[in-house]
Amino acid sequence: MRILLTNDDGIHAEGLASLERIARTLSDDVWVVAPEQDQSGYAHSLSISEPLRLRKIGEKHFAVRGTPTDCVIMGVKKILPAAPDLILSGVNSGANIADDVTYSGTVAGAMEGALLGVRSIALSQAYSYLGEDRVVPYETTEALAPALLKKLVAMPLPDGVLLNVNFPNCAPEEVAGTVVTSQGKLVHSLWVDERRDGRGLPYYWLRFGREPVEGKQGTDLYAMRNRLVSVTPLQLDLTAHEIRDQLTKALA
Repeated sequence: MRILLTNDDGIHAEGLASLERIARTLSDDVWVVAPEQDQSGYAHSLSISEPLRLRKIGEKHFAVRGTPTDCVIMGVKKILPAAPDLILSGVNSGANIADDVTYSGTVAGAMEGALLGVRSIALSQAYSYLGEDRVVPYETTEALAPALLKKLVAMPLPDGVLLNVNFPNCAPEEVAGTVVTSQGKLVHSLWVDERRDGRGLPYYWLRFGREPVEGKQGTDLYAMRNRLVSVTPLQLDLTAHEIRDQLTKALA
C-alpha cells in the first residue's frame, strides 16, 4: 500500500513525524509532501496566483511552498510514481471538530484526496495548556491510530466521502472508546484585535472568542469532552438536499 502524508502545521511539525511513525505500521511505502510553513486555517485553498516551489528534504520527503491542498495535488500529480492508495493528513496540533472543520487545512488535505478519488483520512489530537505552553499528547494518537486505521482502511467508502478522526486530550489508557459521530456546533465568533506597531500604525489579528457548549451526545464535541475517539464521515457534496423541494416550490 502506497501512503501519502501531508498536514497543515508544516513539514517540521511534531505531529507529522508522529503520523509517519503511524503510517509505517501499515506500509513501508510512505511518502511525505507537506507545506514548507505553517498553513493552519487556510482551509481548502489553492495557490493559483503564484508559483509552487518544491524542495526535496530527504528520501520520499518533500516540502512545498503552498497549502495542504497544493501538497496533495503535487504529491498525486507530480511527485509520487503512481497514485497513492491512502492519504493521511495530520496529526494536527489541536482537534478539528464542529465548525472548525470548515477552516481546517488538515481536513482540507483529506478533502482534496477524496476529490482525487483516493481514500483519505484526517487525524487530529486535542491538547491543553500548561501555563503558556501547549501540551499535545501525540502518544495517544500514536498508541491508538494504527489499529483504528487498519479497520478504517479495510471498510469500503463511497466516492466523495472522507473521514475526520479526532483523539481526546488524555493519556492512551484513559480513552473511553471510539465512536462514530456527527459534526457538532460551536458557539463562537472571530474578533478583530487592533494593535499598533513601532511607528504607531494599526495592524490587526483575528482572534477566536468562544462560549462554552455542552455538545449533544453523538457529536464530535461530546466525544472530545468524554474522552472518546471521534470518527466523523464527511462528504464533498454540500447540497442541502432536504430543502430542494421547498426551493422548487418557491421558484415555481
